[in-house]
Amino acid sequence: MSLDEHTSDSAPLFSDDSEAEGPNGPDAQQHPEEEASGVSRVRAVLIVLTLCYINLLNYMDRFTVAGVLPDIEQYFGIDDGNSGLLQTVFICSYMFLAPFFGYLGDRYNRKYIMSAGILFWSSVTLASSYTPKEHFWALLLTRGLVGVGEASYSTIAPTIIADLYIKEKRTNMLSLFYFAIPVGRSVSCRHTLRLSVTPGLGLVAVVLLLFVVQEPKRGAVEARSDMHQTSWLTDLRELSRNCSFILSTLGFTAVAFVTGSLALWAPTFLYRAAVFTGQKPPCVDEAQCSSSDSLIFGIITVITGLLGVASGVQVSRQLRKKTARADPLVCAAGLLLSAPFLYLAIVCAQTSTVATYIFIFLGETFLSMNWAIVADILLYVVVPTRRSTAEALQIVVSHLLGDAGSPSLIGVFSDSLRKTDSFLWQFRSLQISLLLCSFVAVVGGAFFLFTALFIEKDRNRAEKYIPSGEVHLKRDFTDEPIVVPKSGRSAHVSVSSVLI
Repeated sequence: MSLDEHTSDSAPLFSDDSEAEGPNGPDAQQHPEEEASGVSRVRAVLIVLTLCYINLLNYMDRFTVAGVLPDIEQYFGIDDGNSGLLQTVFICSYMFLAPFFGYLGDRYNRKYIMSAGILFWSSVTLASSYTPKEHFWALLLTRGLVGVGEASYSTIAPTIIADLYIKEKRTNMLSLFYFAIPVGRSVSCRHTLRLSVTPGLGLVAVVLLLFVVQEPKRGAVEARSDMHQTSWLTDLRELSRNCSFILSTLGFTAVAFVTGSLALWAPTFLYRAAVFTGQKPPCVDEAQCSSSDSLIFGIITVITGLLGVASGVQVSRQLRKKTARADPLVCAAGLLLSAPFLYLAIVCAQTSTVATYIFIFLGETFLSMNWAIVADILLYVVVPTRRSTAEALQIVVSHLLGDAGSPSLIGVFSDSLRKTDSFLWQFRSLQISLLLCSFVAVVGGAFFLFTALFIEKDRNRAEKYIPSGEVHLKRDFTDEPIVVPKSGRSAHVSVSSVLI
């Protein structure tokens, strides 16, 4: 067996070997990235667009509850604490299953894993639409099961983009991918959309995955196709030593905490503020619960998300010309700048609705600067064969300490502060609870500042990584290294052609 031959221990159907054409394929002579990944330029763009479409569905479903929370509370007769459980149950299921799918994503065919997960997710979403008002527990159960399907997608999709593009192109494609977050959150503000459309769109996503997405060669676009998988425990040990990964994950946890809290509670908070100031009638029946605040907040989320992601990438691109620490510095600036504006939005709600929306707009714009950049940081400080596992760990930590508990925490805190059930205390207790978001944003900014201290070292280490079970030999006529795996497999090398 030749030295550069890649072998797989996986079954053929779920092999980690790519479906891409080899370097002698018809498109291989045109572009270096095509030759490396085995995927044509047009096909690569179609793959990214397909993944963006599915990511849009992902966030449409994830934040459906937020836009209609007053309706749900009225329909099921639940308080703020139980309302927060809807998001918490989903996030807990999502994050606990992420490591399992991360393990599979680093070792088996990724598009089949995503297809199975999305099919399950669509089925459960459809079932959750028919929950009777007497069975709130059934809604909680189905929301938890939706997390199973989403975990299979979110841990894997960014790694496919990483295997198609490098450097600036990768950053641009990740920006496009994460544009789906604000757009999906906005579209989700109408519950009827989920009832009639989302499951069908999920089936379309499965078809696109099976017939459009092509598995690229792992790490080949970065000239790392000679790498092989290590054990899962080895992966975890190495990731735990990666300071940039750990610190940026903690910083992103703060983003998740604030985003999760605002996604669920901001429309309800704005509605209660309008009731408190006398601008709107109280929620007496289901029809009156459907206010315009959800729609307005959704529109703000779309615009700020697009502006934030695009501006964050652009600022980072310009700052990279001056410092290699640009990415974590931009993330830190985004969180630190969002904190005062979110604080002003919360405290001004009782006096000026216009000022509140302006401050929310600015705060969410700065908060959204992080999404694509954090994903890019993970991909360039972690070696290709560990990226799905790293994505899974980031999901677990950021959701466990972030938006898994933040909606319930805000809800429980609000209930505990409420002295009476008057409109005044419904508004005031939630207002005080949401101030926690500004404090968490500052803490997250500090974590990104610490990330900047290690980013250069960890990036260089990932680019020059050689598995510990490998040795280097040098040909006496080329001086180029050959990597020989010490994994029990035979590798025949002529003594006369190698100089150790």
